[in-house]
This record gives sequence, structure tokens and C-alpha cells, in this order.
Amino acid sequence: MAAAKLLRARWVVPVEPAGAVLEDQAVAVRDGLIEAVLPAEQAAAAYPGYETLELPGHALIPGLVNAHTHAAMSLMRGLSDDLPLMLWLQEHIWPAEARHVSPEFVRDGTLLACAEMLRGGVTCFNDMYFFPEASLEAALGARMRSAQGIIAIEFPSAYASDAEDYLRRGLAIRDRWRDEPLVSFCFAPHAPYTVSDATFRRIAALAAELDLQVHVHLHETAEELERSLAEHGARPLERLRRLGLLGPSLIAVHAVHLDEAEIELLARHGCSVVHCPSSNLKLASGFAPVDALVKKGVNLALGTDGAASNNRLDMFQEMRTAALLAKAVAGDAQALPAHAALRAATLGGARALGIERIAGSIVPGKSADLAAIDMRAPELAPCYDVVSHLVYAAGRENVSHVWVAGELLLQERELLVPALRGLDTRGQLWQNALRNLADS
Repeated sequence: MAAAKLLRARWVVPVEPAGAVLEDQAVAVRDGLIEAVLPAEQAAAAYPGYETLELPGHALIPGLVNAHTHAAMSLMRGLSDDLPLMLWLQEHIWPAEARHVSPEFVRDGTLLACAEMLRGGVTCFNDMYFFPEASLEAALGARMRSAQGIIAIEFPSAYASDAEDYLRRGLAIRDRWRDEPLVSFCFAPHAPYTVSDATFRRIAALAAELDLQVHVHLHETAEELERSLAEHGARPLERLRRLGLLGPSLIAVHAVHLDEAEIELLARHGCSVVHCPSSNLKLASGFAPVDALVKKGVNLALGTDGAASNNRLDMFQEMRTAALLAKAVAGDAQALPAHAALRAATLGGARALGIERIAGSIVPGKSADLAAIDMRAPELAPCYDVVSHLVYAAGRENVSHVWVAGELLLQERELLVPALRGLDTRGQLWQNALRNLADS
């Protein structure tokens, strides 16, 4: 068990209550949980014997939550760039997956992703990919928190033969690992264009029975909407409403092409949206109506998508891009201000995943999932508003320390996790295996 410790920081940004910035504070951590947040000058007397870490020029924030990714696809970073979504999937990504995806591929790719994410202050990620048990084991090896997708798709793969087989296998994994404190689960039907009505109905029933979230790509491209109208006589969101999937458990990923009535529908049903701005830009999917969603009360989270379509698992980049795009799309410089962007990258993600009682803010009783950002770099001086700097000026290179459940995993930019050593060699081996596809 991690030792009791005091983290004394120049700033603590707890995210709850909204807009709070606490100066010269200490966070007491014991048994992996946040025990207290109090003025630094009182901390030593209040918690004698606690190991103290001085963070004199740092901002201490909740660990970032990457609410949508395909972690193992870090091994496909740069494999086939500058292509529209369906061409990219059908002619490049899906053939590569059919040829190479295996438990070993997923384990190595997820470890590589975990190393990148931890170095960028990410303490939790929501994964949707084949062989989820390999992803789960890699995340545990990295000591990260993860939400694992019980995926469903209609076509066969090396992992499963049909939609029912995907669900059966995923539910068995959940049964084996449901008591692991660093792991949670979501149903993860891939998308409306790859999942049948029957499978969606089955997932709706199971999600209600097991109280699990449902994580799905939704309204990502104009082509998706056109196809849904042609095949089902309804836009995808309306189709999911008819199938009983709308509710607080729904995590709508991308949600780019929404009209006013659909935004109202998401808000009325308490759904969450995961905004993936960099991926949306790179695949030319469009501009999500983020300001309109937030104003209607839709819970907003942020995600990187996979490294094959981003090509970074960098939540600082996503915060900045999300905030800037929201202003341009709304024509309003006050849209998605810095505090709201940080909330989306932390508590918004935790709420979408159903783990807001555990993570997402610096509150006593929650897990000590924390990141320290060194604000003393020349590019961050002077600092008039620390949250503005976190969103608009700082980057993942400024992350100095990361803790998950009170365990120090990154110290002065150095990873401390043995499982994350030697990844460059494994990455090179997989690059050699995939090289023919990359060159084709």
C-alpha cells in the first residue's frame, strides 16, 4: 500500500467545486485515497509523520480521463494518414487488424499507449478494442485505471465469431475482473453502421440489468447519417431511441452532426458526449456543436480516439483544441472557457464512465488519481491564471508527477513502472510486421 503522504502544491485545482483554484495548499493521501485538502501551512501539524513532497511551482489537478480511445492502435500510428474515415477503415485499418490483431498485439499496443498517456497526465482511459482482456492486463501492468469495452460488432474477427460471441466473451471477462478496483466496464457496440437492431436491443437489456454504460460511436460523419436514413428510415440517434438505448448510461462518441432536436434529446435523457476534436479534424468528420451541448446541460467529456487517427494520445492537446474550436463554431469567445475544458477532461469523463464517485476531482474520499504540472517553464511565464495556462499554454511535456490510487507512477518525467520499459523494441517489431501495409 502506498505510504501516507502530503503533496504541497503552489496551486490545487480540485475541479469540484466548479471554478475553484486553491493557492498554497496540501493534499493528504492515505491508503490510496484523498484524505483532506487544506492550507499547506497547517498540513504538517495536522498530519505528522506523513511523507511530504514539495511542489513549489506546480499545479496539482485531477488525473485526466481519456474518455474514448482504442489504445492498442498506438501500433498503427501513422499507418495510413490523410484519408476519410470509411476509406481509411475499409481499405487500411480493418485489413491490418484482420491480419495482425491478437492478444499480443493488443497487450503491446496498450502498454505503449499507457506509457504515452501517463507521461501526459492521463490516469484513466476508456478503451474499445478487440481482446479487451489483453488491454485490461496491460493497463493493470501499467497501474492505470481503465474502463474496458465489452465490444460488439456484426462481423467476425480473430477475437470472436459474431455479435453474440463478442458479448459472451466480454461478459465472461467482466465476471473474472469485476472486483478489481482499477477496472470498470462499458458495453461498446462499435457504431450504428456495424451493429444490428437485434444486438442493440440485447445490449440495452443487458446494460439495464447490469447497470453498465453503453459506449458507441454516434453521428460521427455525414455519411453515417445518410446510410442510416437509407437502411433504417431514421437518423442514428432516433434509431437508438427507438431501441431503448437513450439514458444516463449512453456515452455518445463524436456526436458531430446533431440538429437542435437531437441536442435536446441527448440533454433530456441525461446522455454524455465524448468530444474528440483532433480526430474529428484529422478525418474531416466535422465540427461538433460543443457550446450548444454544454448550454443544454449535456455532460461533456473529452477523448483522443486512437493514435491511428489523431495521432497523439494527448489530453492537453484535446483540451486546447476543444476550447478553441468551440469558440469558432459558436462565434462566441466565451464558449467552453478554460475551467469548462478542464472539467470535461476530468470530472466530465469520470461522470460519463459512471466512476465520478471514485475519480475526476480532488475531493476527500475519492481515489488519489492526480497529476502535477510544473508551471515554472519559460513558456508558462508569467502566470496570471493557472487554469487558463493549463488549457491554452501548458502541454504534456510540463507534466512532472502522476499518481493513480496514491501510487507514484511518474516522477520528474520518468516512468517508474517496470512493465513500461523496453517498449521501443516491441514497437519496432510490430512496425516491421505492419510495414508492408504502410508502404502499400
